Amino acid sequence: MCGIAGIFGKGEIEKKEITRMLSKLRHRGPDERDVLKVSPIGWLGHTRLSIIDLKKGKQPISNEDGKVAIVFNGEIYNFKKLRKELEPRHKFKTESDAEVVLHLYEDFGEESFKMLDGMFAILMTGPKNFILVRDPIGIKPLYYGNKGNRIYVASELKAFPHPMDGIKSLKPGHYMIGGETKLFENILDSSIQIYDLNTEKIKSDLIFLLEEAVNKRLIADVPVGVFLSGGFDSSLVASIMKKKIKCLHSFTAGMKDAPDLKMASELADFLKTEHHQLIYNKREMLKALPEVIYHLESFDSPIIRSAIPMYFISKIASEYVKVTLSGEGADELFAGYSYLKRFKGNRLRKELNKVIRSLENTNLQRGDRIAMAFGLEVRVPFLDKRLLKYTLRIPPSLLESGANRQEKHLLRETFKNYLPETVLKRHKMKFSIGAGSSDQLFEESRKRITDKEFENNKMLPDGSLLRSKEEYYYYKIFKDIFGDTIPLNLVGRTVDKSAGTEKENG
Repeated sequence: MCGIAGIFGKGEIEKKEITRMLSKLRHRGPDERDVLKVSPIGWLGHTRLSIIDLKKGKQPISNEDGKVAIVFNGEIYNFKKLRKELEPRHKFKTESDAEVVLHLYEDFGEESFKMLDGMFAILMTGPKNFILVRDPIGIKPLYYGNKGNRIYVASELKAFPHPMDGIKSLKPGHYMIGGETKLFENILDSSIQIYDLNTEKIKSDLIFLLEEAVNKRLIADVPVGVFLSGGFDSSLVASIMKKKIKCLHSFTAGMKDAPDLKMASELADFLKTEHHQLIYNKREMLKALPEVIYHLESFDSPIIRSAIPMYFISKIASEYVKVTLSGEGADELFAGYSYLKRFKGNRLRKELNKVIRSLENTNLQRGDRIAMAFGLEVRVPFLDKRLLKYTLRIPPSLLESGANRQEKHLLRETFKNYLPETVLKRHKMKFSIGAGSSDQLFEESRKRITDKEFENNKMLPDGSLLRSKEEYYYYKIFKDIFGDTIPLNLVGRTVDKSAGTEKENG
């Protein structure tokens, strides 16, 4: 996991420009930093979090003749298999997955992007141009923009020089060459056929696919741990990991007496993990809030609420490991949100596809930005490409919940032998509620923001509305930090379908 940057254009580009961008990304890669001049088009920059090939995997990496180079953010889980296919034709300098991506592109061009199994944001350069590539779900961020006759590329918005003429996010599953953006993989293709399989066969397939997804994400040359909230999703991931990792470190965070702390502790005892918890108070939470917003690059209230416990759980995890797995994505794949109860059949399938598409700048952005604030890589097995493609073909009727079905009932029934009954029956609880901090943030915003101030300022410059005093409270901090440097259209906005009050909305 790393931070990447690039500058391209006509005329002399000074080295200090790319180093200035990297200085804003140093949290993403605290282990190493380097730049490469790629004449005549510009510079590549990289800040490294060393996870694969600790000694030799430094980036940027060039091919054998120096004509093609890469900086890479993410992990390719099938890189060893791909490397075996490439070794007869290439001389490798490293054992890293980044170099595999480079040579794969040399041999297969744009078709190589479909061959990658993982999460990735890629910036490559050739003799005349640069190439951007982003994974099909958008787990890893990648932005580009122009300023005059120069193009800038970075992992986070704060790294861009300002003012910019414009900044865009590369869409998931897309690549860009020569200024033209193309789709290489539409993982949510609506034309796919539903499987005609019995329920027991589907359960068997899900067990194989999720265990495979978890196990492939254990690949690392550093220790791997797990976020353990005590909810069903993270507990299931931890249960599968424990089969492979004898001394598994698990992590949770919350305020005193928070539901997650008790449940996670019980689960850690059940699984026999090396468990670590961080208890934070209101003062510590409010002190961390500006830093959370700085790293998150958002003012969206539901995202920030859940980013607070994410901040503290990442803080403690980074003291023991460099990589953690999380249960992110299970709710989107298996209909875990309570509002989805009113959707049936094809309407449910369409709604699930919608929330999966929204992940890139909501929950996944939270996971990437907050963990990377501590130089911590988060991997998300539920969003494994094979597993996701399979769930899209499950009959929607099997995913429906209602009066007699708990949310994610198919997943719970499939893995009922992996976890104790208390976890299997625990209902979906938002991260911020489970950690005990949601009410504290809501009440603090009501004390700080008057009704009149909110009414006079709830409309944003782009015409959109802030939904509550709480969100306006976050927006004020956001503005103090960033001013007008971050385009509002790049700020992810969640929609709480269960909303009915200001507290629920904000």
